[in-house]
Amino acid sequence: MIVNERQTPKGLLVSVCDRDILGETFENGDVSITVNEEFYGGEEVDESAVEATLARASVGNLVGEQSVSLAIEQGHVEAANVLDIDGVPHAQFLRM
Repeated sequence: MIVNERQTPKGLLVSVCDRDILGETFENGDVSITVNEEFYGGEEVDESAVEATLARASVGNLVGEQSVSLAIEQGHVEAANVLDIDGVPHAQFLRM
């Protein structure tokens, strides 16, 4: 998985995507997501590193089967709140 961390005035923003979808665009009706290098590009890491960074995140943005599944398993995202965009799961979370 690829992780990108950014410090914002609202806290740590973490974007995570599956490696194989970086650079792809997915559409489902009026909904579209581009997994671009600017937002999702970062360091390729293992599952334990993703778990650690999601635990610190104030905001999480995840796309891809592996990334979203891990966020669900770790309790950051509810499965019922995951969007399916052209067969690719996408989820976000915000901690307040």
